[in-house]
Amino acid sequence: MNADRRRKKSKISHGGGAVTHSDGSQPATSSTSSGPPTASRRADNEEGAGMGRRWLTLTAVVTVAAVLAAVLAVAIIVLGWADSGTLSGYHGSGENVDPSPRKAGPPAPPVTLGPGDPQPPHEPPTSTPQDSAPKAQPAPTKPKKPKLLNKFDRAIKEELDAAEKLRKKGSMDEALQAFTELVQTYPSSPRARYGKAQAEDDLAEKRRSNEQLMRAIATYAEVADLPDAPAELVQLALRRQANRLQFLGRMRSAVAALRKLVQRYPADVALQNELGVALLLQGDNKGAKVVYEEVLARSPDDGFAKVHFGFILKAENKIAESIPFLRAGLESEAPGTNDGRFYFHLGDALQRMGERDEAYRWYAQGHEQGHFSSVFQRSLYNVRGLKAQPWWTPHETGYTELVKALERGWRGIRDEALAAMDVQSGFFLPEEENLREKGDWAQFTLWQQGRKSESGCRRAPTTCSIMERFPESTGCTRGQVKFSVMHPGTHVWPHTGPTNCRLRLHLGLVIPTPGCRIRCANDTREWQEGKVLIFDDSFEHEVWQDANRARLIFIVDVWHPQLTAHQRRTLSPI
Repeated sequence: MNADRRRKKSKISHGGGAVTHSDGSQPATSSTSSGPPTASRRADNEEGAGMGRRWLTLTAVVTVAAVLAAVLAVAIIVLGWADSGTLSGYHGSGENVDPSPRKAGPPAPPVTLGPGDPQPPHEPPTSTPQDSAPKAQPAPTKPKKPKLLNKFDRAIKEELDAAEKLRKKGSMDEALQAFTELVQTYPSSPRARYGKAQAEDDLAEKRRSNEQLMRAIATYAEVADLPDAPAELVQLALRRQANRLQFLGRMRSAVAALRKLVQRYPADVALQNELGVALLLQGDNKGAKVVYEEVLARSPDDGFAKVHFGFILKAENKIAESIPFLRAGLESEAPGTNDGRFYFHLGDALQRMGERDEAYRWYAQGHEQGHFSSVFQRSLYNVRGLKAQPWWTPHETGYTELVKALERGWRGIRDEALAAMDVQSGFFLPEEENLREKGDWAQFTLWQQGRKSESGCRRAPTTCSIMERFPESTGCTRGQVKFSVMHPGTHVWPHTGPTNCRLRLHLGLVIPTPGCRIRCANDTREWQEGKVLIFDDSFEHEVWQDANRARLIFIVDVWHPQLTAHQRRTLSPI
């Protein structure tokens, strides 16, 4: 949190006093994958960010789609999650995370809300957003074989083929030795140099060695500097160099490599699209926006550029403007557009514009494509096979002792939260994930991603002493422990959390009635003082605060009870 973030002084009494802030202004919203915060919150802009520890098996195909796939495997999001969590960034923290289940489930049940609540569709549709007939598919064409040999390399093709044969059959050390000898014998051979880089790359993967990978990256760069290097070979080398730099988290260097490519081949739209992705990963949304504007000026029907441009507009909270680009990009079915984040944000934008029927049609298509577990459960960072239901009982979770401890100690927990609100300490900070349609909502965090706030716990020692007995919560690296205050007149948009790996407990502390309610999927409930509600925030949920004074709750995230001890230790933080 920035030190200069605006602090708000709040006062609340559990007996019936009003809650006031020193000013009535709205906290600033942030911006990317909700009305989303920028990817810069997640991207690591520093060289040597240490992401090289996250070794994944990535495809060697150097196409736009492959680069995007690598992005998805290595990434962002990496976000901070607001009170109920949302997906808000370009790249994703996907390591150790299985994709969402792809088998179709039963239709979501009718949504039952409180009187006067806005209603989602009674039966989320399963049809595709387009009413037109399916597009005719062009006959497949055999891809042109890239020209990787110059005149000199054609003369030594037999030696090059022998070394490449070793590499393809997995004899990595022998292949590297063979290509190294070829480079020493023929130092001006671009294909020998490229083969050496590939062999170093393969060996780095086998040994999980960043040092070896850095040698490969340097050798890829050398290929581009050789005279008479074939253009297609240069593209392959620099693309792979950028890909490997992204893998290591060296985003600025990756962008520099791609800029060099774009300068060499300014008419290549695919290269510009890749540069845009790299800029998003670096957190430079403005730079990426300029790139995609240039692509669309040159190639107005480019679906990849459209969907990414719409994604950026959504990140800027330009909701209405983002919809045509996101929609057209997805409808294009261009490589790299069939991504859960784009379905997620198009649906969210449509919901915010009041187009709920169309929003749920896109969510249904995202489910059919395998991106969402169901129309209502739309988290993207999931472990396959976990029990999924919107609302849980303490017995179902197995965390009955935690629930009992919270309910026994609720008055002490409440009093510490009230005391923290009554001082100008700045412990309660505005919600900043752009989840609110209107109103005032702040939170005071004690644990985040398994890390304890020492200053926060000094302010709330009784609360923290209770929580420290329950590592299923304090050790949950995909969750938070925090107080949440929501003021009258607040409405939180329908949204979903990022992962199915946690459950969320709400302990009621100060609950004015009537007027405070929460919907999760197909059921709307109200908080009670001293009682715990448990829900899975990977399902769509929505909050209304229509009471005459503030609502105060204590939020406790816990690991999903079906996760193994190994999974809890190794899942990447969110």
